Amino acid sequence: MSIKEELINMVGDGRVIDDPKELAGYGGKRNFDFHVDPCFIVKPQNAEQVKQVVDLANKTKTPLVPVSSGGPHIKGGSAPSVPEAVMVDLTGMKQILNINRQQRMAVVEPGVTYTQLEKALEAEGLEINFPLKPRANKSVVTSVLETEPRMNPMHQWNYMDPLRCVEVTWGDGNRMYTGEAAGGPMDLEKQWESEKWQVSGLGPWMFDFYRALTGAQGSMGIVTWAALKCQTKKQIHRMYFVKDDSLQKVIEFVYKAMRFRFPDELFILNRMQLASLLGKNEAEIDSWKAILPKWTALVGVSGRELQPEKRVAVRTKDLADFAQSCGLELLEGISKLGEDMIKQEIKTPSDCYWKDTYKGASQDIFFQTTLDRTECFIKRMYELANELGYPVNDIGVYIQPQHIGSSYHCEFTLPYDPNSTRERELVKNLYEKASVEMLKLDAYYSRPYELWARLQLNKDAQSYAALKKIKNIFDPNGIMNPGKISL
Repeated sequence: MSIKEELINMVGDGRVIDDPKELAGYGGKRNFDFHVDPCFIVKPQNAEQVKQVVDLANKTKTPLVPVSSGGPHIKGGSAPSVPEAVMVDLTGMKQILNINRQQRMAVVEPGVTYTQLEKALEAEGLEINFPLKPRANKSVVTSVLETEPRMNPMHQWNYMDPLRCVEVTWGDGNRMYTGEAAGGPMDLEKQWESEKWQVSGLGPWMFDFYRALTGAQGSMGIVTWAALKCQTKKQIHRMYFVKDDSLQKVIEFVYKAMRFRFPDELFILNRMQLASLLGKNEAEIDSWKAILPKWTALVGVSGRELQPEKRVAVRTKDLADFAQSCGLELLEGISKLGEDMIKQEIKTPSDCYWKDTYKGASQDIFFQTTLDRTECFIKRMYELANELGYPVNDIGVYIQPQHIGSSYHCEFTLPYDPNSTRERELVKNLYEKASVEMLKLDAYYSRPYELWARLQLNKDAQSYAALKKIKNIFDPNGIMNPGKISL
């Protein structure tokens, strides 16, 4: 019996696809690194089918590449790096298994999107910490496993937050619950009956298994549900702006705001990135660029159940004082941009990737650093762009505090016309050269996609050796997304 026939027996007819057009959509053509199209797409419906697929892959030594978000697949983490791979498409697993308001927890399958989860949480008076304007078909589970930065750093208690427990089938075929959920029984309904809500992600025993899954790009195992920590819904939500042509003054304000932990949302955008967030086409983006300030910090202040008006009023006054001490103002609007518009734009999932709006495609370079180092990276990026002839004014910059401000996500966006060979080659050269130069300045590629994995892991032989050992434990046959994270 062929692999295709065995897969059909496992998941059902119509859930194993080999149409070349559909296969091409998973090949990662947007990324500049080498990828190949898969040979099949298999769409399991539950965790048991996922385990059967993994067991078959181990028996036949077939590479598996898990994917939970809809296309386009941009960063390359879910694109096959080796021939004859099978895509394990989890987008059809869309159940929200449980929402518990008292514990502020939600348990979701990997196909659940932010739009779907937000609507369900709102009905329970809850919300979840969002990344900046996710795609409408973005998997929440993928987002948290890849540790995407959250707009509210004050509610991020570690880099994995809001991720807690998961169910995973490791590359060797073992299926298990992690964290508090591993205490058993291996049945969520029975755990809930016993008032167990999968709140703590630590363990079981002395090893926090979910750490082996975060940032791994599906190279360790396949997650089939995840428990996520939520917050009570905001009763009052205000958004303010702090702007200046000097990034240094805006950074000084951010330091003061983070020290006292007063804001909810807090991040910095340059003119181009904010214009891209607001504009729906190239003309609109150019129009916004003409009137927006060079640097803008977006500051959210929220009041929840207990005295929301007083909380917002007091924190707003203090933030205004912080801004004034830096020679800045806490503003309710800038140019023709007000708080209602920005609240809508930063959170509402987009049908298309908003960074592509300007020219049709874009390439991101992002890493972790400290806030005082960001100007150094920006200066070097602009120098490289000038050397290669890329327009500096088209570079988007996004600076996001993470983990209560213990580090900062620094991101550059390089828009380009995908139909122009010249522009594509220019951005490819800038992406490769800048990635190397940022590392020389001590950038840390915590999400090491493709080129960055080779660069980052080559800096630390001991960590690379440890990573290989962990990979061999959980995926001894090397079937899980081979070729990723330099393995």
